[in-house]
Amino acid sequence: MKLLEVLNARRSFGGLVAVDQVSFSVFSGQIKAMIGPNGAGKTTLFNIISGLLPTETGKILFKGKNIHRLKPFQIAHAGISRTFQNPSLFLKMSVLENVMVGRHSRTRWGFIGCGLRFPGQIREEKHIQEAALEQIAYVGLEHLADSPAGSLGFGQRRMVELARALATEPELLLLDEPASGLNPKETEDLGLLIRKIRDTGVTILLVEHDMSLVMDISDDVLVLHNGSVIAEGTPSAVQDDQKVISVYLGKGLAHAAPGEKSSMRLRRP
Repeated sequence: MKLLEVLNARRSFGGLVAVDQVSFSVFSGQIKAMIGPNGAGKTTLFNIISGLLPTETGKILFKGKNIHRLKPFQIAHAGISRTFQNPSLFLKMSVLENVMVGRHSRTRWGFIGCGLRFPGQIREEKHIQEAALEQIAYVGLEHLADSPAGSLGFGQRRMVELARALATEPELLLLDEPASGLNPKETEDLGLLIRKIRDTGVTILLVEHDMSLVMDISDDVLVLHNGSVIAEGTPSAVQDDQKVISVYLGKGLAHAAPGEKSSMRLRRP
């Protein structure tokens, strides 16, 4: 089943066309990767899908319904959650409090109910806390639940943001460069976690520059260059596509020193 459909999306900034008539689909249960050099339009597409930017043309369909005019909180409530290239956390709040924020789209009690502390609101807050603790344990940070987010390392902050995104109970999870800044062991663990998330029924669309990770975990890969789609298919098909090799991946390999592992490596290790 097509969970997400992007149809002829276009977005420009002044005279720069960042996304140029892009169309693709994400099927339920997939891990789909979106790759391309810096400036290819990947994050702009994520911002369009999550409602942070409007499209100039085209449609964004989620479960067959057009969502491209919805606000970000409405899209989150519909079942799409995301992370960002740089973790966006409340640094003075605890890990638990940060993840509890992610449950906002699933709450029923408003400002007045919270202020007056009705019994139903108290029960809901307890449920929110329990659900947040489950997500924190899921990403392996239960021992840091009470720690300020600002005291964590970069990789741990990424895991907190991921836990917060999962706390919204998404059907589609958008991961924007989740391996950025991680060491090889953390990246390996991330790949296992992404598969584990998919196996719970969450569909995943990720932007990533680590080609070893992309080729290892993805069911399908979309390649962008200068705002346009230049290839789409299985990892094995994409890694052998001559246009992809010459335009993007081959260029990365060409600039790697002899014996050096390139961040744009095409083949699996």
